[in-house]
Amino acid sequence: KLPLTVEEIINFGESNRELFIKSSTYSIIPITVTEMGLTISWIFSSDPKSISFSVVYQEAEDTPLDQCKVLIPMTRCNSHKETIRGQVKVRNPGIYTLIFDNTFSRFISKRVFYHLAVERPVIYDGSDFP
Repeated sequence: KLPLTVEEIINFGESNRELFIKSSTYSIIPITVTEMGLTISWIFSSDPKSISFSVVYQEAEDTPLDQCKVLIPMTRCNSHKETIRGQVKVRNPGIYTLIFDNTFSRFISKRVFYHLAVERPVIYDGSDFP
């Protein structure tokens, strides 16, 4: 579990991070977001074989898991064959959690290489208007 803030993700730069996910377990990356309108995007690949991926939203840390909103349902990704890209738009402040799930794999541990990015919306203020 790696709780991240928007600032930490912005400071990632272009580097990739790596998760080691043992067989029959999962890893989560909670991202605490305080401002609305941001876009959280990700790119990941896995080695060897596939990994399951999901994104859930939690209003607060003490919100029970059964009250979390599933933004992207658990999906098995062939991320060992192709790079998976995706994004979510932040509509409400809270915790957006990326879940890398390897519970279906009884013997094979996986490595997930991922990169996260956060984009702030471009707000046009008209200041360059002649």
